[in-house]
Parts: sequence; structure tokens; C-alpha cells
Amino acid sequence: MASPLVGTKLYVPQARQVVVARPRLDERLGGSAKPRLTLISGPAGFGKTTLLAAWARGAAAAGRRIAWVSLEDTEQEPAAFWTYVVAALDNAAPGVGLGVLPLLRAPQPQLKSILATLLNELAALADGVDLVLDDYHLADSPQIATDVAFLLEHLPPHVHLVISTRADPALPLARLRARGELVEIRAADLRFTVDEITAYLNGVFGLDLDPAEIATLEGRTEGWIAALQLAALSLQGRADAAGFIAGFAGDDRYVVDYLVEEVLSRQPDAVRTFLLKTSILDRLTGSLCDAVIGGNDGKAVLESLERSNLFVVRLDDSRHWYRYHHLFADVLRVHLAEERPDEIAGLHQSAAQWYGATGEPVPAVRHALAAGDIEQAADLVERSAIELLRQRQEATVRGWLDDIPYDVVRRRPVLALGLIGALMSRGDFETVEDRLDDLERLLAAPPADLVVLEESELARVPGAMETYRAALALVANNPAGTVAHADLAIAKAAPGDDLTVAAASALAGLASWGSGDLEAAHRGYSVAVKGLERAGNIADVLGCSITLGDLRITQGRLGDALRTYQDALRLAAAHEVDGPLRGTADMLVGLSQIAFEHNDLAASAGYLKRVDALGERLGLPQFPYRWRVARARLRMAEGDLSGAVALLDEAEQVYVGDYSPNVQPIAAQRARVFLAQGHIDEALHWAQHLDPDDELAYVREYEHLTLARILLHQQSTARTAYGLLDRLRIAAEQGGRFGTLIEILTVQALAHQATAPLEQALRLAEPEDYVRVFIGEGRPMATLLEALIRQHPSWAYPQRLRAALDPGHRPVGQGLTGQLSEREYDVLRLLATDLDGPEISHRLYISLNTFRTHTKNIYAKLGVNNRRTAITKATELGLL
Repeated sequence: MASPLVGTKLYVPQARQVVVARPRLDERLGGSAKPRLTLISGPAGFGKTTLLAAWARGAAAAGRRIAWVSLEDTEQEPAAFWTYVVAALDNAAPGVGLGVLPLLRAPQPQLKSILATLLNELAALADGVDLVLDDYHLADSPQIATDVAFLLEHLPPHVHLVISTRADPALPLARLRARGELVEIRAADLRFTVDEITAYLNGVFGLDLDPAEIATLEGRTEGWIAALQLAALSLQGRADAAGFIAGFAGDDRYVVDYLVEEVLSRQPDAVRTFLLKTSILDRLTGSLCDAVIGGNDGKAVLESLERSNLFVVRLDDSRHWYRYHHLFADVLRVHLAEERPDEIAGLHQSAAQWYGATGEPVPAVRHALAAGDIEQAADLVERSAIELLRQRQEATVRGWLDDIPYDVVRRRPVLALGLIGALMSRGDFETVEDRLDDLERLLAAPPADLVVLEESELARVPGAMETYRAALALVANNPAGTVAHADLAIAKAAPGDDLTVAAASALAGLASWGSGDLEAAHRGYSVAVKGLERAGNIADVLGCSITLGDLRITQGRLGDALRTYQDALRLAAAHEVDGPLRGTADMLVGLSQIAFEHNDLAASAGYLKRVDALGERLGLPQFPYRWRVARARLRMAEGDLSGAVALLDEAEQVYVGDYSPNVQPIAAQRARVFLAQGHIDEALHWAQHLDPDDELAYVREYEHLTLARILLHQQSTARTAYGLLDRLRIAAEQGGRFGTLIEILTVQALAHQATAPLEQALRLAEPEDYVRVFIGEGRPMATLLEALIRQHPSWAYPQRLRAALDPGHRPVGQGLTGQLSEREYDVLRLLATDLDGPEISHRLYISLNTFRTHTKNIYAKLGVNNRRTAITKATELGLL
């Protein structure tokens, strides 16, 4: 199926071979002092697009990057608007802006965060770029205005916005004007001067009018270009040019009506019919015009109209696609409605059939609805809705909900399911339950007029219905209901419907994840991955792998998380066609996180450098914030705490959660950096929404552990923190969240200056080679590790951690000719007291001979020959 993106809207419109030079306006458009915004504002027919297109072609020829969008009213929906903007930027500077496309496809795109990402990519450009939004008034809406104002406010200095519009946009024009950041070209500037009128009528049209006739036309039209063009068309071939000019009068609307009638009346009947009938089309190409009119010469007619300057705008270099000038098209449609009202529905129906046959459902549905053929529109929507939802075009499908009566939908189970999917994807849950109930009744008692275009799609409906019910339960915070409906979805799934099984399994996994049952969550996501892989949805496999890795990390299983990311990367590499798959970048961020936990900061940074080379376009919706969080952790480890806060601020702006629980909120991560900076008041301010006596829940475990850290920094609240830590430890242990448990035990060890909880943490951490969780605590951890090393001098793991904390530190016991055993260390510790040999033997429950053997071994390993020297040497080596 063709992409819903209309490529010709990204072309700079082609000019006629001869145009009027307008250096006074070109200078204002292309002056050396580039403003934030250039605004070309004037009524229809004042040559805004022609002027802008001529400038853009010249600027591109001079090496300037031009990103062009010809807007329509279909772009009033923000996701559609910004998708075209990103596509235009990619045309101008390949790769720029593609990182935001996954975010725009999210069910509820966070536009501020999307724009922040886009601005960052623009800022990284070495060369300048001009973003041109032509016919902006067609897409203008309150949300679009808010977002464009945000873009304007933060544009990098080498990026400029150019807007052409019939009405001033709701942008901060006064502020931009006061700052000198606005260049304006208005109707008074756009009007042709006498010299330009002369060049236009006599040079372009070859009319040979005298100065008096030119002056009369200038006075009557006031330099209005559309009127002058229509007048020129009417004057061609007339013997009584002076008489025509003398009778030329009226205001704008009447001028246009009059002149269009004049132009139309002078066309051959075939051309006139062609103009009227094809006026229903937003875009024109030969075969489409033939389908609408029933002819076979559409391409030749369009080329002839272009040569005749009949308000036809060429949209591409190959003379394949055109459009009429908007003003001309408006008047043509009025004449069509007056002269051929009974033919309009049939014309739209033919256009719908052509677009349907060429695989362009969006214009096909629009024309079918304009034809009043609701059943044809419903057929088109039913055939295309599922695929459009897979392409994340929820806004398009959602827009059709208001156009197709629900009585029609009620008879079409596949269509009903598609529209429910659009509602769910956009987070519009209010009517979903009722629609599902209606659909269930329809399947239970199918009416005689039931409509099903694809039997294979009908088989998917029962399972998909239960999947949507599972999602509704998840939104309603009903995990038990989510799991129950997910099980039903799997049971009802049609044979081979891997997507339904995968979606239901993932939803069940989400419910378990949110409630803290991580093993059940992992099982659900593992099933989802297998189903998605069978269905060929590799990008979604990578998306699930993010969650699988997160779950294993929380469970304290770094090795399993590492294998998850590595397996996903191998799968992605096996399915590469034209380069790395989307989601590859996310796996590299995951590998960076594992390397960070192992304290291999160079490897961690290396993975992120590879991500930088790939760009955000190869990331899934959660990538932009995960990438920034990973970079923030590295900055913190390097001591750049301010840089870490700045990255976390950015991460918060681009956060996309979907249905996933937000188990490590950015605000809580930032509060930990505040603590490291010594900004206790700021950390306390964040903690105001928490209470140490809150009922504990997994989704807030990270926040409560952060709260405990904050409380420990104040003597008055330390005892409260002890109790909270005990509760958190028990909950994490019972939930099998050993990754979290390691951190809790570490904080408890520091809080109590006790080695017992630290030893427990190290016993859990050693098999997975955790390092950063310990050494990230700094000097207080060094003291505890040294105490633990004295207790267990032969245990290498704490020795390695102590060395990682301070690479220049002399390890405890360095200089021994051999490691002391646990019992020898016990003897050494008591030798440092006033106890004599028999008393030490008694204390250690060993014989005096055994005591003497241990003492002899200690002396040999220390290289000494008496007790006093042994104590001195042991103290120097950090053994005591």
C-alpha cells in the first residue's frame, strides 16, 4: 500500500518558462540578515507561491538547503503536519528529523518533546536550512500555532522559517517584530507595480498594450496578479482590447467571477468541460483526469493548460502531477455546481475508484464521502484501516469515525474492529466498551445484511476484541482483568494470528510487570517476542527486548539481560535490507547500560557513540529518553553533575511511556543527582509527594528508595529511613527483584555502617559482576569495603571493588607473601589485643598447638618474627 504521505507536496512548485523578475522582493527574501521568520501574507491571487517558489529555486541553486511543504487542510492534525515538516527537512538534509518520526507515530505524541528532539537535530546541522510552509492558513489551528510558536522561539540561528498565508497566523509576530526577527511581505508589497505589469502583460503574454492601457489595468486591478492574469487571458486574440479594458471594473470577488467567466467562455467546449469536471480534484495527473472525465488525453490537456498559463501549477519535474491555482479552482467548482450539479457525485465516485485501484485509500475515502457513497467509503476504510493502523496512521482512521454513520459500521464487524483500534490507539476510551459490546452482539446474531469483505480478517475479530478488553482493563488499573481477557484473546485467536497472541501476551506481561511479578511479566513478553518474530514484525521484537532486558536487570540478572540485547541485535542484523533496522539503537543503549553496571565506562560510552552515528531515526518511541538517561549516568560517573541534570531535563521532555509502567521516573533520578550535588532542599522539594509510611508498590519502589536516601541525609529523619529501607528490602526480596535488593542492602550498609548487609549484597552481586552500584557510593563505601576485606581477606570480589573505587589505592594486604586464611585473620586480630596465647586459643575454640601453628604462618606471610612487629606490619598493610 502506498504511503499516506503525498510526495508532490514536498516539491517546490515549478515556474513557467517566463516569469516577471521582482528583485525588490527577492532581496527581502534572500537578504544577508536572516530573520527567524519571513512572513508572506496576502489574499488569494497575489502571487505568494509563485514568488516563494522562484526564490526557493534560486536559493537551492546557490547551495542553500530548502525544505518545502505545500500544506492542505488535512494537515490541521498535528501529527500529520509535523510528519510533512520532518519529511521536508529530510529531503533538504537527509537524516535530519527522522528521529522524531517514531514519536509522531506514538498513540498520543508528546509534541513539545518531539519538537525538542527536532530542534536538537537541526542545531547539529553544519549548514543552514530554510523551512518553507506554503499555504499555512489551510493547516492553521490552535495546536499547530502553539507548536510552531515553540519551534520559532527555539530555532537555531542557521535555521529559518518562511510562511506564506492568506491570513496572519496566531504567532508572536509583535514580539518577533520588536526583536528584529521578522521580515514581512504583505499585499501592498506583492501587488505588481506599473513596470511589473508591463513586463507581465507585454513580456509574458505578448499583448503589446500601450502605457495608458497598462495604467488603466493597474488602476482597476490595483496590481492584483490573479486579476491581471485573467485579464490577460481574456485579452489574448481580442481586436477590441481598449474596449474590454474600459469596461473592466468591480471589486475583487466580482472581478474574479467576471474574468473566470470570460476565460471559460473563450475555451473550446472540451477544455471547458475538462476544467469544470476536474476541479473536484486536489491534485491532477493524466490517468486520474481520464478516469474522472472518461477521456484518454488527460496528460496532453494538462500540458496544454500549463502552456496556456491557465492557472495550472506543476508539482514535479516530470510533468506528472499538477494542481489548479486555489482561487481558480474555487471559482471552477462554483460554476460546476451551477451548471452540472447532477454530475458532481459521479465525478467524485470515479475519483474514489481510481484512488482505490492505485492503493491510495485516504483520497479514495475523501472522494467517496464527497460522492455521498457511504457504502463505498466504508468498503475502502474496511480494506485499509488495519494496514493504516499498523503504519501508525491512527489520526487518519480516527477522522473517518465522524464521517461514516455508526449504523453502517454496526453491519461491518471488520470495519467496527478497525475503528475501535483507532480509538484505542489515540487513547480515546470513552465509547470503546459500548462498541465492543455492540460488536459482540453482532457476531452472536449476525443480521442478514452483514458485510464482510475479507473472511480472513473476520476470523481475527473475536481474539482482537478480547485484546482490546485486556487493554481497557490495563488502563483502568485492573491487572487481574487484563490477564483474564488476555488469556481469552489467546484462546480465541484465529490459527496463525500471531499478532493477536503477541499483543495479548504482552498486555498480560504489562499487568504482571506493573504489579511487581517480574517473572510472569518476562514469560508474557517472551511469548510476545516469538509471535512477533513469526509475524515478521522485527522492530516490535526489538521493542519487547527492551522490556525483557529491563526486567532481567531489575531481577539482578545482568548476564541474561546482556544476552537478550545481543540476541536482538543478531536478529536485527539478519533482517537488514537497506541498513540497520529501527530498534538497533535501543539495543546498543541496553548494552551500554550493562557495561555501565560492570563499570566499563569506556565500553558504555563506546556503545553510545555507535548510537550517535546511527541517529535517533533508528530508535523506537522510548529511545530518545533512554538514550539521554544513559548519557546522564555516564556524566554523573564522570563527575559532571550539572551535565547529568541537563540531560535528565531533556529526557523528561521526550519521555514516551505507552502502556509501560514508569518504574524509574526522571524526576526521581534527578533528585538523586541533587543529593550528589549537595542540593538537599531541592531533593526534599521533589520528595514532598511521598510519605515513608506509604503502602509499598513495585511501580513506586525506585521513588521510595530515593526517598530513603534523602531522609538519611537529615539526622532528624534517619530513623524513619531505617524503617522504610527494612520494608523495601522485604518487598524486593519477596518479589525476586534482586537487582533492586542489591541497592537496598548497599544503602542499609552505609546507613548503619555495617558490613553484614554489604556482604549479603556482594554475595548476590558477585555472580553477575556488579560494580557500579557499589563504587558509585564513593568514599563511605571504601571504608566499608576495607572493613569487609579485613573480615574476609581471601575474598577477591570486595578487593576488586575497593581497587575500582580508587585505582591508586594500595589493596588491603598488598605485600604479603601469601593470603591469610579466614582463621589466620581471626588470630591476627586477637594478637592485636592484650590477650595471651592460651586466652586467644580459648576465645577461638582451638588448641594451643593450633594457635601456635597459625601464628607461625602469620609471621611467615608478614615476613616478621615476633608479635609486636606482626601487629605493626599488619596495621601498615591495612589488615587491622
